[in-house]
Amino acid sequence: MGKENTPFGSIHISPSVVATIAYHATLESYGVVGLAPRNLAEGLAKSLTHEPARGVTVTFDGELIDITVHVIIEYGTRVSSVADSVANTVRYHVEKTLGLKVNDVNVHVAGLRVSESD
Repeated sequence: MGKENTPFGSIHISPSVVATIAYHATLESYGVVGLAPRNLAEGLAKSLTHEPARGVTVTFDGELIDITVHVIIEYGTRVSSVADSVANTVRYHVEKTLGLKVNDVNVHVAGLRVSESD
C-alpha cells in the first residue's frame, strides 16, 4: 500500500483507489470498448457488487506500483497501438494524480468487439 508521512500524520493509499483511477483512464483510451474480468469468479463477483475497478489489478512493491488491465478493444483497431495507448494513459493518470511512480503497466487484450453500424 502506498504510504507517505507528513508533518500532520500519514497518508495511506489503497489499491482500490489506484484501480479506480486506472479504470477511468483505460476507458478514456481510443479503441477500448470496455474492461474484462480476469476469470469467471471475478466476473460474477464484480457484476453483483458493481465495483468500479473491474478488470484492473494493482500491486504495491514498496514505493512502486504494478498495474494489470484486462481490456476489450474495438474490432478493426491496431491491437498493439491500443495496448500502448492504454499503458501510457494509465501510467500518466496514476502518476499525475497520486505522485507515485508506476513501475509497470501490463495490458491484456481479453477480446475484440464489433460495433453495430448505424
